[in-house]
Amino acid sequence: MLQPNSRWIVREANQQLVKELSEKLEIAPLVATLLVNRGITTIEAANSFLNAEKEKIHDPFLFQDMKKTVERIQLAIHEQQPILIFGDYDADGVTSTTVLLETLSKMGAIVTYYIPNRFSEGYGPNQQAFQKAYEEGIQLIITVDTGIAALDEAKQAKDLGIDLIITDHHEAGKELPEAFSIIHPNIPDSTYPYKNLAGVGVAFKLAHALHGDLPEDLLDLVAIGTIADLVPLYGENRTLVKKGLKILAGTTRLGLQELCQLAGNTMSEIDEETVGFTIGPRLNAPGRLEHAGSAVQLLKTNNSTEAKMLAEEIDQMNHERKRIVSTISNEAIQMVQNHFDLAENKVIVIGKPDWNSGVIGIVASKLVEKFYRPTIILSFDEETGMAKGSARSIQGFNLFENLSACSDILPHFGGHAMAAGMSLAIEDVDVLRQRLNEAANEQLKTEDFIPVTEVEATISLKEIDISTISQLDKLAPYGMGNPKPQILIENATIAERKKIGANKNHLRMTLAQNDDLLDGVGFQLGHLVPDISLGATTSVIGELSINEWNNQKKPQIFLKDVSIKEWQLFDLRGSRQFEQWINYLKEKQGLFIFFSEKNFQTYGSNLESVCIREKEVAEYLDINGRNIILFDLPVQITFLEALVKDKMPASIYAHFLQEKNHFFATVPTRNHFKWYYAFLLKRGTFDLKKYGEDLATHRGWSKETILFMSKVFFELDFVTIKDGFIKINPQKGKRDLEDSPTYKMKQEQIKMEKEFTYSTYNELKKWFDERLAQKVLAEEEISAWI
Repeated sequence: MLQPNSRWIVREANQQLVKELSEKLEIAPLVATLLVNRGITTIEAANSFLNAEKEKIHDPFLFQDMKKTVERIQLAIHEQQPILIFGDYDADGVTSTTVLLETLSKMGAIVTYYIPNRFSEGYGPNQQAFQKAYEEGIQLIITVDTGIAALDEAKQAKDLGIDLIITDHHEAGKELPEAFSIIHPNIPDSTYPYKNLAGVGVAFKLAHALHGDLPEDLLDLVAIGTIADLVPLYGENRTLVKKGLKILAGTTRLGLQELCQLAGNTMSEIDEETVGFTIGPRLNAPGRLEHAGSAVQLLKTNNSTEAKMLAEEIDQMNHERKRIVSTISNEAIQMVQNHFDLAENKVIVIGKPDWNSGVIGIVASKLVEKFYRPTIILSFDEETGMAKGSARSIQGFNLFENLSACSDILPHFGGHAMAAGMSLAIEDVDVLRQRLNEAANEQLKTEDFIPVTEVEATISLKEIDISTISQLDKLAPYGMGNPKPQILIENATIAERKKIGANKNHLRMTLAQNDDLLDGVGFQLGHLVPDISLGATTSVIGELSINEWNNQKKPQIFLKDVSIKEWQLFDLRGSRQFEQWINYLKEKQGLFIFFSEKNFQTYGSNLESVCIREKEVAEYLDINGRNIILFDLPVQITFLEALVKDKMPASIYAHFLQEKNHFFATVPTRNHFKWYYAFLLKRGTFDLKKYGEDLATHRGWSKETILFMSKVFFELDFVTIKDGFIKINPQKGKRDLEDSPTYKMKQEQIKMEKEFTYSTYNELKKWFDERLAQKVLAEEEISAWI
């Protein structure tokens, strides 16, 4: 058996709707299934989703404050009032800043931008920055991707005579800032029809309203910020991103061209993954380590020399960011393992002085992956006595709501259900941990701490082909709210599995169903290879893709998880690497079973082991759910039958070490016995010690054969043996050879060797299958997983 790493929640689609969409839209049933499972059930909705780039963008004036906002900005431009764009230091923030900066510059505004320093100022507007803006003559401040929580700063701006326009998308509190206007898609009483825009999407809406026509040249920035900020990629976001990715593929922005070239990406092939894993992290790096200004400058520069210099600088920062993340992650994991009992800490809250506050959000994500618990990572500033933190959560635990309940000890906090940031006094960290764990005890159940994988379709190998996989591209771009589909393949046979990669840390597996084959690759799953036996029946989940090699295309699956419900047989007979297996099976808490006392004394001392000397011990030994290693063969098959009958181990590792080979030794037939008895009857007596070997040579037998037949005759009372002399006894009637224990044991050993040592894998598997309990895991045991 092999338990999956997560709970598989398999969705069941309405097959009537699937059939209707498949036929009317002329798409593969798999694609139709995925649409239905994502709530897209009508022809109209499906057409809109599949052709999102053709959908109209919502009118920006549907924002209730948009008209007065545009008029105020136009007044500032007309009267040449200095304008300050106040941005954020992440990828969404710097793209938002650039969008509005370029728009206002083209309109002739006197405009500058300001992005706070993450380390000295923290997140969002602050009074020192606003005071400085006032002293520099700023008359209008426009926030982008921030500001909805700036209650005190809004009052300050009003007192200073500065008009404040807030454009933001983060979750609003109960009280809104007293600003000149607020452009936000999801505040109370919002009239805008789409609620999930990223900060750059909101800034783009303002740019659209100011420009009049749709400013398509800005959509490359919109795509980057939207993807990087992990907002849902459906509805208007999907339309903006699909349009934006096309613009991005041909962007004239020199900084982006240089950045992608350094990362080894071709601009014309850019997709959402390029943005999510290449561009986004690099644009985030300056704000995480130093200051985000270089990222804004990279996006807007028209100087090729500057573009190259900035790209190299930012790329280097990203490498340094990775190094720092790795160091802090290792320290954090060790801290949890050494000092925090996971049974008591359903929410992880840990911190340390001088942990880089710019990367602790990434570290929090890594700890959620490792321990699957809501996690807050804090950086302590011992001079000020304050801690800055980033939090990531799991399904079922709303961070924003639970942090709101702790607002009395959180001077600053904000975010969403799954991610948040905060600051608090170091002395209150233990209080925060205690409160959040009390909340988790009330809100989370045991199964909530097992990761969940949502599976959207079950498919057979026969249904997987190039055409079907190609049609999956219609669902892209993938992201939050529109993830890459996870496909379930059930009851496939493992035809091949091995470790691949330079460090042998990846898994390659070939699945088979009837005559259909499918290759699979599981990145970072190489450690599963010792737990997967060839020929086992498996279920896997993963992402379908097309493998192109030497101008040939083949379907493949990127494996995400593997499950084997049945017991597994691992054939270690004759293995030359058994020493390695012993160490591995010790780590797996395997139970080593010996039948030979000698082997038990030689090998079993440092192992969890048992020596079975009696059939009753085998019968009552509990091996259910365990990995058992059959180190050697028993004296009788009945011992092994008693050991496994009506039981269900997780795995059986068959080694069957034996010092003596019985199967290929000379096995005397009844004719051998007949000739030898006639020989002894004629001689009366025979000196085995002196002439036994000569007789064997004469007959073409081995001396062992002569000794064996002599012992059988002795046990049947046909002869007496004393001091090497064998003498015929008077005939007492016929006896069957089977009456001799020696003969019977020999036949038993030969049979066991044939059954266990020289049988094929399938023959051996069948032998155990016929005797093991014919059952699968009880429903309550597997329901927690699949």
